[in-house]
Amino acid sequence: MVFAVEEINRNAILLPGVRLSYHILDSCGRHPWALQGALSLVGGDSHSCGPPVPLVIGGASSLTGKILSRTLGPLSVPVISYRSSCPCLSDRRKFPNFFRTIPSDVYQARAMARLAIRFHWTWVGAVVANNDYGRLAIQEFQKEIQGAGVCLAFLETLSREAIVRDARRAAVTVEASTARVILIFSWYTDVMQLFMELAKRNVTDRQFLASEAWSTSGELLQNLALSKVAGGVLGVAVRSSTIPGFENYLRSLHPSHRPDDELLREFWEKEFGCRPETTQSHATPLSLPPCSGTESLEGVQNPFTDTSQLRVTYNVYLAVYAAAHALHSLLSCPDRDSPPRSNSSTCSSPQNINPIELLQHLNKVNFTTPQGEKFFFQGADIPAVYDLVNWQTTPEGSLKLVLIGRVDGFDLHLNQSAIQWSTGSNQVPVSVCSESCPPGTRMASRKGEPVCCFDCIPCAEGEISNETGSLQCERCPSEFWSNAERTSCIPRQVDFLSFNETLGITLTTAAVSGAVVTAAVFVVFLCYRHTPMVRANNSELSFLLLLSLKLCFLCSLVFIGRPSIWSCRFQQAAFGISFVLCVSCLQVKTIVVLAAFRSARPGAGALIKWFGPGQQRGSVCLFSCIQVIICITWLSLSPPEPRRDLGFQGSKVTLECAMASVVGFSLVLGYIGLLACSCLLLAFLARKLPDNFNEAKLITFSMLIFCAVWVAFVPAYISSPGKYAVAVEIFAILASSYGLLLCIFAPKCFIILLRPERNTKKHLMAR
Repeated sequence: MVFAVEEINRNAILLPGVRLSYHILDSCGRHPWALQGALSLVGGDSHSCGPPVPLVIGGASSLTGKILSRTLGPLSVPVISYRSSCPCLSDRRKFPNFFRTIPSDVYQARAMARLAIRFHWTWVGAVVANNDYGRLAIQEFQKEIQGAGVCLAFLETLSREAIVRDARRAAVTVEASTARVILIFSWYTDVMQLFMELAKRNVTDRQFLASEAWSTSGELLQNLALSKVAGGVLGVAVRSSTIPGFENYLRSLHPSHRPDDELLREFWEKEFGCRPETTQSHATPLSLPPCSGTESLEGVQNPFTDTSQLRVTYNVYLAVYAAAHALHSLLSCPDRDSPPRSNSSTCSSPQNINPIELLQHLNKVNFTTPQGEKFFFQGADIPAVYDLVNWQTTPEGSLKLVLIGRVDGFDLHLNQSAIQWSTGSNQVPVSVCSESCPPGTRMASRKGEPVCCFDCIPCAEGEISNETGSLQCERCPSEFWSNAERTSCIPRQVDFLSFNETLGITLTTAAVSGAVVTAAVFVVFLCYRHTPMVRANNSELSFLLLLSLKLCFLCSLVFIGRPSIWSCRFQQAAFGISFVLCVSCLQVKTIVVLAAFRSARPGAGALIKWFGPGQQRGSVCLFSCIQVIICITWLSLSPPEPRRDLGFQGSKVTLECAMASVVGFSLVLGYIGLLACSCLLLAFLARKLPDNFNEAKLITFSMLIFCAVWVAFVPAYISSPGKYAVAVEIFAILASSYGLLLCIFAPKCFIILLRPERNTKKHLMAR
């Protein structure tokens, strides 16, 4: 402060013709003494030895700053603090006369939060001072990390009054916690006690984040007993700057030039072990020999003369210059000698400075320091600038302070490659509650635990996550599906009932076998067409029935294979017409049986004549034409179309023939069902007609099987997904076809081939 005042007094531009004076009082870190000293300076009592001062530079703590500001506020005396960093002092309504040259703790708390976010430290412990400094800083830290995936593993407080007990408790918590990064907002003496406790427990693998209150502490850096615990500390520090000429100024100091400077006298006695001659009146130990007068600070290496990193010192320097520029603005009147005009501002004289006017000019201060730095106040604060420092181990085992970056407002400028971490390497430490979820999984919070503690849940089918630490899985597009690792979407496989798969091969074999058996029966009937067994059962309708059965077997093959526009249309038409032809033949055969036996009654002889071979062929044709008309109408208006079904089996796209009109398909099935039911009814009525070989019994049983199959088909078809619905329809076609073939033709072939003695007219006509 003295250096700055003397430098300003030598400046011909700043405050020309005005000489600054000062009073320096030591509060010894006690708030009542600070208040008493400030009041004595402002009041101009005998202790201050001079007139009242219009401005106070002081408040080495936030509490002292608040006390001074509240007390001197009614007097409008400005207070400029170089060390009070509490965010509460930024409130201009409560502290309108307060200014400071150190940034608010809001900025360093946010800077430390951004360091945690930048290095992906999601599980951070905190040890803070049990006062406004610690509490407000940790509140701001928590506010900044909110929503950024960073959590506090624990929060311990240190009280100055019970530091030994609190440090021991905090050390136990740090040792037991899984957090590897510990944030400390406290005074360096508290940190020293904590580090001593950690050293006793050999806890040397923690990465500490330091607040500006201890990040540059020489007492901690020079303590070799703590080097293993404190190595790698990453801290936010009050920005450092050089003050040209200050080192020469310090080294030129001599007690003979400042006989009333007690601080300099005590330092001289301790450094040189002698008694300055000008201090006879002071309480100097008589055991010390008098100084020779040749002692000098020129070659002394001492923290007092070390000006390589001026931090709080530079803040004091800035405070003096801010006050000087405010005074300069206040005392600078362009027309001091001319009579005052009504619209001109009031000018003050150096002998009569009004504190409230000085306060107004201090609010508008904006100047460039001798170092070329722009300086101005934003309310009570200055633009936030910090240094980022790192405690690195030297080859000798001691610690040194290394500048590794800078904080400018809310921006971090960091040389990460220059950092030496607590592990002793350049590898960033890991501090997480749960390891980041790998691709293919998502994070799932644990109930009752912080959001940073989670489980990794594999993505569901059809969903992926291709980044580490995904909060949720993303759904694949409709034409794609997730791979086995759930890390990427791949095109779905096209799936349909093909001839190459087991199910397709089985159904194809059954269909071809049925067609072959039908052809074999056809050949047998053709070879034995003149025998009574074949002739008695209306051989023409039997051959037509065998042909229709063969078509039924073969039409099932159309359902197998990749669906196309023509296959989708042809398969339903072939199925519907083939079965109507088959059932029509059975219907006519049953009517013929009934007509034959009815014609034997008196007066009914002409019945069989009206239902001869021509009428039988015409009936089959009529019944079949009705189905043909239904199919043509259906396929013309709303035919089945190939469709990609995306909702089944996930990884596969099922190709199927979609029924655009359920009504058309229902009419086809309904007509077949109507013919089958009428045929069953007629056959049931004719089952007991007297005959040794009554075909109506066989038709009745075959139609029962036919109807049972197709009644069961409807719910099975509706509930079967994808290609299995096609398989159900093929199975129904084959089952009903085999039922008709075996029930009607197996007994006849048995007699024709194995019991030829029963294949006679006499045997057939017997009752």
